[in-house]
Amino acid sequence: MTGGRPLIGISTYLEAGARWGVWELDAALLPAGYPRLVQRAGGLAAMLPPDVPERAASAVARLDGLVIAGGPDVEPVRYGAEPDPRTGPPARVRDAWELALIEAALSARVPLLGICRGMQLLNVALGGTLVQHLDGHAEVVGVFGDHPVTPVPGTRYAAAVPEETTVPTYHHQAVDRLGKGLIASAHAPDGTVEAIEPASTGHWVLGVQWHPEMGDDPRVVRHLIDAATAS
Repeated sequence: MTGGRPLIGISTYLEAGARWGVWELDAALLPAGYPRLVQRAGGLAAMLPPDVPERAASAVARLDGLVIAGGPDVEPVRYGAEPDPRTGPPARVRDAWELALIEAALSARVPLLGICRGMQLLNVALGGTLVQHLDGHAEVVGVFGDHPVTPVPGTRYAAAVPEETTVPTYHHQAVDRLGKGLIASAHAPDGTVEAIEPASTGHWVLGVQWHPEMGDDPRVVRHLIDAATAS
């Protein structure tokens, strides 16, 4: 911990030909909402661009908490499925890096929050599967929508956000079979699993299907920061 603020690592994109100013170069990038949310909740944000998986444990050992950010579809081979025609192109380097980060955080008991793709990867890391396409959660390409999410009483998510809330959403995949030891802790009106967490309560781990960095409710990340401060 630095200056009383926990250090929270956030995984990033690695994009070819990103443009800014006069430049068009390969870039490790992250929507600004992620670090801003961590900072607003009381943490220090550190970007974790894709690296070789063997370095994940060393990276996580330096952190007080970890956020696996949203992004492209998880490659279906990771959960033993054939790709649906509507599944996006694979991001194999990022899949491997973020799965290694998740495994390292689980092993070291570092507080962990998965956002959208991050929640799906958490489920896959623990042996779960994904629905490769569903309608109604990303209505307009490149535009966030919203819908209500209802917590499951008695869960870690419900302790953070006890009431039904409307959340920013943009995804076309979702959790299908839950990974080992995980339970659903929130649902959308259509029954889609919107949050997952371990059934045991000892280690702070949570995945949310929506994008809290695009909204005004910092409570989920504040609970992550509290756990990172206490760990």
